[in-house]
Amino acid sequence: MRGYLVSLVAGVLLLATSAMAEQVGEVGVDWVGNDIEIEALHDPEIEGVTCHIAYFDRSVIDRLSNGNWFEDPSNSSIACRQTGPIRIGDIDLGMDGEEVFKQGRSLIFKNLVINRIYDRANDTLIYLAHTREITEGSAKMSMSTVPLYGQNVVWENGAPE
Repeated sequence: MRGYLVSLVAGVLLLATSAMAEQVGEVGVDWVGNDIEIEALHDPEIEGVTCHIAYFDRSVIDRLSNGNWFEDPSNSSIACRQTGPIRIGDIDLGMDGEEVFKQGRSLIFKNLVINRIYDRANDTLIYLAHTREITEGSAKMSMSTVPLYGQNVVWENGAPE
């Protein structure tokens, strides 16, 4: 029981450091109640960029009939666009970028993750949606880019050279 509580507290703390998504749509896909959820995500370090994430949400009937109670599929899709003036805060400019969103897709072992990477050579923000699992990573991913070239971008810490 103590291990479960530690995992729960750690998960809550990790969620507190990631951006929060807001549900903006829901599409029913079958008669058993499975849905595609659509959420808007605002990058906490970049004003003026909104990402929309779509993912599959399994119904209780589907969970009962398939016997897999605690896990949703790894499939997701992402599209990011400029939705206002772009102001970039303190972001990681390294090749592996940084995690800006994480949402549990199973009881404890699987997360939908959005990473942001800055492509310096092409002056572009890259957003990568993928699933992180403890035991086996998923090859299912989706990517979206926001070009900064020609935009009036404000870098709070100065533009990278």
